[in-house]
Amino acid sequence: MLREELIFVGTCDIAGVVRGKGFPASELPARRKSGIGWTHSNLMQTCFGPILDTPFGTAGDLMIVPDPSAELHVDFRDGSAAEHFILGDIRELDGRPWECCVREFLRRAMAALKEASGLHLLAAFEQEFVYTGVEDLPGHAYSLGAFRRQGQFGEMVTAAIRASGAKPDSYLAEYGPRQYEMTVAPETALRAADQAVSARELARGVAFRLGHRAIFSPMPVADGSGNGVHIHFSLHEESGAPATHKAKGPFGLSEAAAHFAAGVLHHMAAIAAITAPSPVSYLRLTPNRWAPTAADIKLQDRGAALRICPIFAAPDEKERALRFNLEFRVCDAAASPYMALGALIFAGADGIARKMTLPKPGDAAMPLPHSLGQALQIMEASDTVKNWFSPVFFEAYVRHKRSELAYVADLAPQELCARYAEVY
Repeated sequence: MLREELIFVGTCDIAGVVRGKGFPASELPARRKSGIGWTHSNLMQTCFGPILDTPFGTAGDLMIVPDPSAELHVDFRDGSAAEHFILGDIRELDGRPWECCVREFLRRAMAALKEASGLHLLAAFEQEFVYTGVEDLPGHAYSLGAFRRQGQFGEMVTAAIRASGAKPDSYLAEYGPRQYEMTVAPETALRAADQAVSARELARGVAFRLGHRAIFSPMPVADGSGNGVHIHFSLHEESGAPATHKAKGPFGLSEAAAHFAAGVLHHMAAIAAITAPSPVSYLRLTPNRWAPTAADIKLQDRGAALRICPIFAAPDEKERALRFNLEFRVCDAAASPYMALGALIFAGADGIARKMTLPKPGDAAMPLPHSLGQALQIMEASDTVKNWFSPVFFEAYVRHKRSELAYVADLAPQELCARYAEVY
């Protein structure tokens, strides 16, 4: 069979969808410089496809320029086309970063953290999803049976993640029906986000090759379990030395980490519009779903918005400091990993810059928004959050999400969940 290898260059946009264009692999040397053509209103494509509203119109040209450090080539050796794609930056024709590029949003957050503290952040993404290629049997949360019944899928995903250059950390049967979770080892912020996108797409690619789907929708069914994306993170000095832990600090946090966490809590209701950016996200963030409902920080509590994670069998304080991390749980796969991690870092950097303090024991935590509309209102009222965007990007983001809300406004919860399960 006559074939010619193709490569895809794209970005994970504000709808959490990887979009871009393919070209013959022989053109890669030239495409590394010129990228592929793009246009401003492509940013406004909803997860359902149509552009429902745009501030850009039909005018303008941009380029998605591949980042060599974000290239992935995985050959499954089954006769199918290899997964060969490169994540990149959206740039103006003169090479400047476009103000609405999601990777640039994350880079600016990283720069804000460095300016505020001299520190950088390592992150790891835990991603939950439903695999349709396994029988749904009751009573099998975390069970060996559920782990066994998914067959080759988990091994193929793990092998694909390793072949992509990332380090697989864990794979398990989760709490919900047919639900699984995969985690990739910690990396610096931009690389962690790149690997989160790649892992998600590799899981979808493996499921496709097996004739099934990996569904990352925040709520596949209205009365079921939600799929979260949990971001583990820790702060580090320029040398790489850990800077998150202090034995006698609040919750075991260093001064910088405590300020960072306080900033995240302070801005959490606003950044929910970025980290939990779909109408069905708020069906997950409800009581009795093992998901957060308030902007709180707790020690080893999976219902908290910010969780201080346990450290097992650390032989000394140095090793404990290396392993110590926090987990941000108000996030799902409707969010671009670049936007979600960027918002988290911006919030934490603001906490450090303004020396915010953690709530006192016994203080009531502010409830999280109950809907995407409420989260958008809170975000629009925050001058600080607005300043993380350019005016153009902020307007585009809000209009994108409000147009999506209007598009599904008349759907009942079950139908709403079904529609999002189709696209995520």
